[in-house]
Amino acid sequence: MEGLTISWIGALVGLAIAIILILRKLNPVYALFLGAIIGALLGGANLEQTVTILVNGTQSVMGTVLRVLAAGVLAGVMMESGAAETIAQAIVKKFGGSKAILALALATMIITAVGVFIPVAVLIVAPIALSVGNKMGISKIALLLALSGGGKAGNIISPNPNTIAAARGFNLDLSQVMLAGVIPAICGLIVTVVVASLLKNKGVMVTDEEAVEQDVDTSKYPPLGRAIVAPVVAVVLLMINPIGSISGIQALANFKVDAMYILPIAGIIGMLAMRQGSKIVEYTTSGLNKMTATVLILIGAGGIAGLITASDLSNQVVSLIEISGISGTFLAPIAGILMAAATASTSTGVILATGSFGEAILNMGTAPLAAAVMVHTGATVIDSLPQGNYFHVTAGAMKMSIKQRMGLIPYEAIVGGTMAIVATILYGFIL
Repeated sequence: MEGLTISWIGALVGLAIAIILILRKLNPVYALFLGAIIGALLGGANLEQTVTILVNGTQSVMGTVLRVLAAGVLAGVMMESGAAETIAQAIVKKFGGSKAILALALATMIITAVGVFIPVAVLIVAPIALSVGNKMGISKIALLLALSGGGKAGNIISPNPNTIAAARGFNLDLSQVMLAGVIPAICGLIVTVVVASLLKNKGVMVTDEEAVEQDVDTSKYPPLGRAIVAPVVAVVLLMINPIGSISGIQALANFKVDAMYILPIAGIIGMLAMRQGSKIVEYTTSGLNKMTATVLILIGAGGIAGLITASDLSNQVVSLIEISGISGTFLAPIAGILMAAATASTSTGVILATGSFGEAILNMGTAPLAAAVMVHTGATVIDSLPQGNYFHVTAGAMKMSIKQRMGLIPYEAIVGGTMAIVATILYGFIL
């Protein structure tokens, strides 16, 4: 392997093959591996060197994989205990019907931000949205935009796989990337509420049958005070080090405990607070099962990232940007947008963008934190395309046809695009 550089053409062909195979509905893990193998062979590697490239690539994502698996404990507790549903119901009741769109967007944002996957967050809030939409006369497209836009905003400040991938891709603490996403997330929430409010009379309305069918029994959910313990513990522990660094308090700044420890600890404390300690095996098993698909895709993405890292593609990209005269800062959000669009997945898009273009982005003079936030927000722009499961899960949750769901993509892109633009201006040019 010493001295071997794969041709950038082989790397691009491999990436293109992987994308085409994903679009053709081949399992994304196999599609990514197959693209990496073909690209390496076309780029000049022999069979043995190709294996080494894939192994090196997959090894590079193991730190992310460990943290994602650890996050499964918190996710399992929040999903299986009913804590996420309790939080969502409380937010919607607090705001009332007159501010329904804000309430739905905020509810989805918060439960995504505390560690629930965005498709699961939409599934949790969808029954409430259908009921509220039916009573208030709000269209399905406005309701789902509120859920999806709120979820996107919460996703960039969450301890979810996408944020972990963004942090590990640039060797940052998870809390740093979560904190840096707060301002773009707030802007995303505001745009979501404004655009969804403009759409509330547009398109298909919720029928009485759909609203009744989706009624939820909340009697078995934990009370709000107990439901918020796990996310509060996670946030407090994750923020101790950044707060110490900002305030100059050395004792807090020296508190350097990795998210790999914090997220499971928060999940277990929350479980005990809800008096569900006897269900630790059930909740953690569920969380692990929910993380398995994500972990496998991350490993597949690591394989193709290994191909691109072993190639001279990053040098070619830097040269192209220098020739074009545009700011190299734009490489970070563009990489996030393109990779997430190709895979229809925020987390896969982030790990592909960081693994494939991370070095080139840093070589353009972009600081690691700025790079992470711009890649991360870029990955939310057009990540809900039909080749991914999020598109279909959310359509099913809101009883929408494929055509109706397709009509939402441009509005979701407005929300994601706003967050990417705000992050780029803020971290790429101002800070």
